[in-house]
Amino acid sequence: MGKVIAVANQKGGVGKTTTAVNLAASLAAAEQPTLLIDTDPQANATSGLGINPQKLTKTIYEVMVDGIAPAEATMKTDLAYLEMIPSHINLVGAEIEMIEVVHREKVLLKALEAVRRKYTYVVIDCPPSLGLLTLNALTAADSVMIPVQCEYYALEGLGQLLNTISIVKKHLNQSLDIEGVLLTMYDSRLRLSNQVASEVRRYFGDKVFQTIITRNVRLSEAPSHGKPVLLYDALSIGTKNYMDLATEILRRDGILAEPPAMDVASAIISPPAAVPPRQPSATTVNPTETAVPPSMEAVAKPKSQTPEPEQRVGMANGNGNAQQQSQDSATASVAPAQHQQQRDISSLG
Repeated sequence: MGKVIAVANQKGGVGKTTTAVNLAASLAAAEQPTLLIDTDPQANATSGLGINPQKLTKTIYEVMVDGIAPAEATMKTDLAYLEMIPSHINLVGAEIEMIEVVHREKVLLKALEAVRRKYTYVVIDCPPSLGLLTLNALTAADSVMIPVQCEYYALEGLGQLLNTISIVKKHLNQSLDIEGVLLTMYDSRLRLSNQVASEVRRYFGDKVFQTIITRNVRLSEAPSHGKPVLLYDALSIGTKNYMDLATEILRRDGILAEPPAMDVASAIISPPAAVPPRQPSATTVNPTETAVPPSMEAVAKPKSQTPEPEQRVGMANGNGNAQQQSQDSATASVAPAQHQQQRDISSLG
């Protein structure tokens, strides 16, 4: 029997629909038969998968109010393992129309009994309220996922939501559990995001998912193209985040095996692999000589021309010093002979 996960938070704008659509798509990408149910009258999850709610005649409204079979309202999507029961604006009046229905909180629960065996996961996108529609979703669900935006106001409504979950668990659905708290719209550059994340982890402990949904422009652009981010940009950070979330859920449920732990000790103790000896090149080089690249031959060959006088004088070490000293001594020996010759000429005059 498939596991039913309700994505709920009475505060709007925390990423419920984005999470429901992309989580369902990621589970389907992992080849898990998945059903996405849109119970929000705004039908954002419906349009987010490229379905025009204005052209539909069978939606979740007809399932809950008119009592048609869920299979009649189920639609295919672009992903092979993902199907959907769409929503419609008519769902706004469902709460009023269901007032006189006996056990109206369990309408969705009874409807899903016939189809949940077909799927591994059923993901329900709840409206931003704690009304009858959300109550139906929580009653039909095995667990509830709580998206929490990493901002201050997102923390204020958590107490009321947890109180509602407690009431549902006590009176309507004793097996209801918290699937996890998901941090969304996280920006590591903001101190507030880090503070909210720390506060949520301190309060909920291990119920907080290790995966964090960071702010990503591709996540915002994908719904306008009628696609989950997985199909809009498979290499985006948003795709990676929701694939990581799906992987974390699959491992919690035992569907996907944990990755094998790396044996660090054996990796350190084991000797390194032998490096094969380097093969000699075709050109044989005398080991006593230094091979000179062809481009450097002109630089490596000594010049045959005699250095300029300025260069000889400017030499400050090596043979340059010896040449300079020999020139100085030669000049000193010639000078007395020149003075003697000048004196002889003057005496003749």
